Amino acid sequence: MVHKIFPRYDLDIGVSQSIATIVRYLLIVIGLIIIFQTTGIDLSAIGLLVGALGVGIGFGLQSITNNFISGLIILFERPIKVGDRIEIDDLAGNIVDISARATTIITNDNIAVIVPNSDFINTRVINWSHNNRRIRLNFPVGVSYNEDPEKIRNLLTEVANANPGVLSSPKPYILFEGFGDSSLDFKMLVWTTEYIDRPKILRSELYYEIFAKFKEHNVEIPFPQRDIHLKSGFDQVIDRIEK
Repeated sequence: MVHKIFPRYDLDIGVSQSIATIVRYLLIVIGLIIIFQTTGIDLSAIGLLVGALGVGIGFGLQSITNNFISGLIILFERPIKVGDRIEIDDLAGNIVDISARATTIITNDNIAVIVPNSDFINTRVINWSHNNRRIRLNFPVGVSYNEDPEKIRNLLTEVANANPGVLSSPKPYILFEGFGDSSLDFKMLVWTTEYIDRPKILRSELYYEIFAKFKEHNVEIPFPQRDIHLKSGFDQVIDRIEK
């Protein structure tokens, strides 16, 4: 129903599935009420039974109730929706389904992870695509102190502009972060929509291209260096030991 009916009204899949879930619950409730009325069951007697079960729900089914209510909050407030790229704790992936009790997330390794809905309400969730699917990624780059910072900025800008996964607007920016222990530290800031769920792939592609570009222009990539300073009295100590 979600994929056949709602596309006619130009609704995204997240909104469509939320509406479909709410409609399904309403139909179940209305159906139960109709069945009770047509069969002549006394609803007042059922009310007493529901009250008794409520005590059991409060103790034995507290977790399930919490997840169910959290699912309703998610469906109405929509802090997350189907299709979003999210991170929660050490888990990152795309949301493919939001049900009454749990949410299904598919990781980059195509592994389905079932997360209780209460986790999305009670813990901090990073939603990469809550507003839109355009995100900015940062990639650090270090070069030798012998290099010209302006030259490095131009080379890194060329690499960013040449990659089809990097957006031309907003434009890439090369940030000169400072003077490190062994290197001049830069950070490449690029925007993308294609690699929102594969940031490591874009980083790998850019680093391959940066290495080739630096090699072409003889840019020196630094390695850790340490200066050792010996005190003037060190030689005298050695002489005493030898004697």
